[in-house]
Amino acid sequence: MQLKGIHHVSAITANAKANYHFYTTVLGMRLVKKTVNQDDTSMYHLFYADEVGNPGTDLTFFEIPRAGNTYQGVSSISGTSLRVPNDAALTYWENRFNEYEVEHDGIMEQGGRRVIHFRDPEKQRLTLVSDETNQGVAGGTPWKHSPVPVDTSIIGLGPVKLTVQDPAPTIKVLTELLTFTQVGNYPSLVEGQDDILVFSTGEGGTGAEIHLETRNDLPKERPGRGSVHHVAFRVENEEELRKWRDRITEARFGNSGVVERFYFKALYFREPNGILFELSTDGPGFTSDEEFEHLGESLALPPYFEDQREAIEARLEPLDTK
Repeated sequence: MQLKGIHHVSAITANAKANYHFYTTVLGMRLVKKTVNQDDTSMYHLFYADEVGNPGTDLTFFEIPRAGNTYQGVSSISGTSLRVPNDAALTYWENRFNEYEVEHDGIMEQGGRRVIHFRDPEKQRLTLVSDETNQGVAGGTPWKHSPVPVDTSIIGLGPVKLTVQDPAPTIKVLTELLTFTQVGNYPSLVEGQDDILVFSTGEGGTGAEIHLETRNDLPKERPGRGSVHHVAFRVENEEELRKWRDRITEARFGNSGVVERFYFKALYFREPNGILFELSTDGPGFTSDEEFEHLGESLALPPYFEDQREAIEARLEPLDTK
């Protein structure tokens, strides 16, 4: 068994309407699924991705209207990357960020790739990363109706950064349990801190990396709006996921077992620094209950929530999805 790469990243927003505007209008991603948190149906769960929501392209958000500020620190998923086709695309994005007054740090090199670090309106820590030299997991397919030109569009998730105080137990989980291999390192942007370590799985490349940052100058993160809830890794199918469940259980990690998420099957566990990991199947995908042409236009509910549709819709403030 080997993990195939990043499956999705799920974060927190306090304002679904503003979140929808930023990720579709400014970043040009497609809302491929508008549904609810299956553990609390009073809140939206929004999925932004490539044209069909291919595994490895989904950035998702739980809406928690009363979520407070995030106080950044360790034991956290501290950075989410979004892939663009090449270095030239970053010049387009730098100009676009200036036009839309998006807070960003300009184009720079990081770990042998060109990147732009930026923040969304809720201070979500994001990075555009160029696929100019990528030789690993392929990117997704740009949405042809995006306000962003196809040749510069976001094509999936890139490396995910974890920040911890003690890296040893996290490294052990990544390399001995989850089939990642350390493939490199690069300097921290914070003076006096250790290099950031790069771990890769599957075919490798931008869509299959975890970057591990050690910080001895920060308290534990207090999450809120603009923080990341969990990162999910790709597995081929449910049969393989059940093997992973057995492997994780045998390693004495408490876990959720296989959970039905309708668009995929999932399993959750926390590594020793408290970061929530998920393993998710590649299928069945987002076209299992909606036609490709109309993804994300209506509130999608798994069959086991359909009898509650009227009550669920009454609790949700409509999004402007025109």
